[in-house]
Amino acid sequence: MDESAAPFDPRAHRMVAEQRWFDDFRLGERFPLPSRTMTSAIFLAFQAASGDNHPVHYDREYCRARGLPDMLAHGYQVAIQTAAGAGIFPHLVEESLKAFLEQSSRFLHPVFVGDTLYPALEVDELTPRAGCV
Repeated sequence: MDESAAPFDPRAHRMVAEQRWFDDFRLGERFPLPSRTMTSAIFLAFQAASGDNHPVHYDREYCRARGLPDMLAHGYQVAIQTAAGAGIFPHLVEESLKAFLEQSSRFLHPVFVGDTLYPALEVDELTPRAGCV
C-alpha cells in the first residue's frame, strides 16, 4: 500500500464529477434510463406489491378471450419503469436536490408481457421556486 496516497474519503466517491444545479438544465433535455423487457415475473411482482387483482393484468386466457395478445401492464407498472433512481439523474443532482415535487406520465401505447420499454426523463418545464434555487 502506498503510504503517501491520500486517505479514502467516502464523500468524494461520486458517479459524476460535477453536480448540476437548476440553471444547468435546459428544456427538452433527456435522461435515458435502462431498457427493460416486461417479463411475467415483473407482472407478478407488481401484482403482489399493488394488490391489483383485475384479471387483465395476470390472466392470459382472460386477455386472449378479449382479443388481447397477452397480459396488459397496469399504468403504474409502466410508470415505475421511469423511476429517476434507475438512471444517472439523481447522481447529477446529489447536492442540489431539495425535493421531488411532482411527476406526470403519458401512455402512448398498451404494454404487454414481452414488450421492451425504453424510458427517458425529459425536462418539460423549469419553474424557479422560492427557497429552492
